[in-house]
Amino acid sequence: MRNVFGKVVSFALPPRCAGCGQVVSGDLLLCASCWQSLDFLTGPGCQSCGAPVAPNVAVCAPCLERAPDHDGVIAVATYGDLARKIVLKLKHGRRIGLARLIARLLAGRMPDEPGLMMPVPAHRWRIFRRGFNQSALIAAHLAKSSGLPLRLDVLARTRSTPLLRGANARERDRLVRGAFSVAPQFRSQLAGKTVFLVDDVYTSGATANACARALKRSGARKVVVLCWARVLLDRAAN
Repeated sequence: MRNVFGKVVSFALPPRCAGCGQVVSGDLLLCASCWQSLDFLTGPGCQSCGAPVAPNVAVCAPCLERAPDHDGVIAVATYGDLARKIVLKLKHGRRIGLARLIARLLAGRMPDEPGLMMPVPAHRWRIFRRGFNQSALIAAHLAKSSGLPLRLDVLARTRSTPLLRGANARERDRLVRGAFSVAPQFRSQLAGKTVFLVDDVYTSGATANACARALKRSGARKVVVLCWARVLLDRAAN
């Protein structure tokens, strides 16, 4: 009966592309056109932050000017039209199943390294309004697929920050400085560990750097950012 019911549902409500809505062969897939339109980030990047660089460049210009507090970014794709659409569907369209799609694509890029999985925390009032933290949903799926321990309570957002959309890099850094902390009772869990910090989009790095500073002050050895998409340097706020 379960198989029959499943077939009826699949016929009446066929799975659709997470990007454009076209019928596809399975749940949480992208059609060929949407897949080809994503600008996937592959291959080596900047040794400091992971940003795409020319083949003969080891460290990007912004990192030469000021090295990030984190230890690199692993992103699935650049932040373009389709990547943005998927993030908006997840965050504001309540398509929480897309967190599993993002995690599945991220899992193949994760280094084979022990560590702790943590999301960038959202302030409690934002979670109350939205109903969830999209970064925590992605982190939970990644932790399950990788076998790494998930820690949702170690890193906390101690104050609400305004939306960073439209702010330049310096303003973003000021707005999030001191907004994250680790309670003393969790420091023993961080000592000497690698933290995989999960977010949806990496823009200027201000939030990731603020989180990394808090984690490293509390004993973390390394903080690697995992995200769905990153804004390219020439598209980021200056």
